[in-house]
Amino acid sequence: MTSTPPAGPRLLGPLLTQLRLARGWSQRRLAAELCAAAGVPTLSRHEVSRWERQVRLPGDFWLRWLAAVLAAPVELLTDAAARSRRLAPPSAEPAGGGRSRAALLALAQRWLADPHATLLVAGPGLAVARPDPAGPGFGVAGSDPAAGPGPSVAIGGTLRDPRPGRPVDLAGLRRLDDLVGGADLAPLGAAALGRAARALPRSGRTGRRRLLPLLAESAQLAGWLAADAGDPAGGLDAYRLGLRAAAAAGDPALGGHVLGSASHLLAGAGDAEGALVLARTAYAGSRRSASPGLRALLLHRVALAAALGGRPDAGARALDAAKRVTTAPDPLCEPPWLYWLDGAELAAMTGRTLVALGRPRRAEALLGVTREPGRPRRAAIYGGWLARGYLQLGEVELACEAAGAALVDAVRAGSPRAVTELTDVRRRLATHRRVPAVRRHAALVAAARPYLPRPPASPARRRPRDRAGPSDTGGYQMRDPTG
Repeated sequence: MTSTPPAGPRLLGPLLTQLRLARGWSQRRLAAELCAAAGVPTLSRHEVSRWERQVRLPGDFWLRWLAAVLAAPVELLTDAAARSRRLAPPSAEPAGGGRSRAALLALAQRWLADPHATLLVAGPGLAVARPDPAGPGFGVAGSDPAAGPGPSVAIGGTLRDPRPGRPVDLAGLRRLDDLVGGADLAPLGAAALGRAARALPRSGRTGRRRLLPLLAESAQLAGWLAADAGDPAGGLDAYRLGLRAAAAAGDPALGGHVLGSASHLLAGAGDAEGALVLARTAYAGSRRSASPGLRALLLHRVALAAALGGRPDAGARALDAAKRVTTAPDPLCEPPWLYWLDGAELAAMTGRTLVALGRPRRAEALLGVTREPGRPRRAAIYGGWLARGYLQLGEVELACEAAGAALVDAVRAGSPRAVTELTDVRRRLATHRRVPAVRRHAALVAAARPYLPRPPASPARRRPRDRAGPSDTGGYQMRDPTG
């Protein structure tokens, strides 16, 4: 049987998966066929799995034999491999994040081909490893027999653990995220996700239908909190689990929201190319079922990633499209997990993208609307972008004023992500170190340093004490405990 390759540019991992499934082969069968054709008996199904997850990419030798065995044009596979290599993670990405990123990019393309595909769920043993109480990290894994009993009931957004006094209210945890940073909340988010995942294998058909959307929401929130705590690999792993659960639940809108959140993570980590791929995939796969607010949010994700990646025309088009969708979402028409998206947030997103596009003059009024009681992290992050805009305009003193207010808000929020984003502002201010306002801001940074939130570290990854000292973060974070 000759398989029909999918149209359009593809990543190699999803392409190999589709070509293999079109022939009705398992990964073991494909490995056996390759060994027989190439006369190399050592290739195993594990290597095929690594190729499909894009943990590794095959070289020219295996690309030629893959084309022959799968009856596909060799140019199709080599082009997909070249595209996958261009999307390789930046060298500065934290250890472990590259593998998580590659797996999510591959899964996202499979989801785009069929946002309802139940094949995205990894069998009845779907679970996450129990979070380390000393840090935010957790990984997607198989069943976890040592984790103990999971929740037995999932009602109205609340997971109730059979052990007394252990309820986890996702709606409450979401709203607490407005006030408390990820460094404190990430372990709670990981625990909620772990309970939901461990409940799935024994939930039954009816319970499974109720639990899958809650699992997807738990994973999205856990990923967001892990990213805010400075654990991008843990965030990407949670998002991958969330995308699987959303697909199994038949909810493309929630899947799009998960991928949009992952795009936001990569954009903040300096990976504009990966962020743009995920944002465009999220919008293309969910726009038919997405609410107006979600469509606008995903278009903003596209606009920011394009602007940061040096594609101003694409960024401006996406920004204009977002304005046409909505400027003030109606809460009655939006899903509950988008409760935080309002007109002020969309305006601030517009201002941030305008700064990224090098058009800061209109951004001042848009970014200024985020300073409101009860959301210090939002004020800190957008305050940093306001300071960047002032610097683009040559207003150094106003930039110092905005950066100082944002720094205070970052301390209040307890968000390592907010502190990290302000590091870029401090580096830009350093070029004006002779200006008195910049010297005053440097003194404020020195005074605030003991109070700045830092990512909690797992004991296995904590740096030795004799290496403690200032990290290369411009002076905001004393050191990076994740190594």
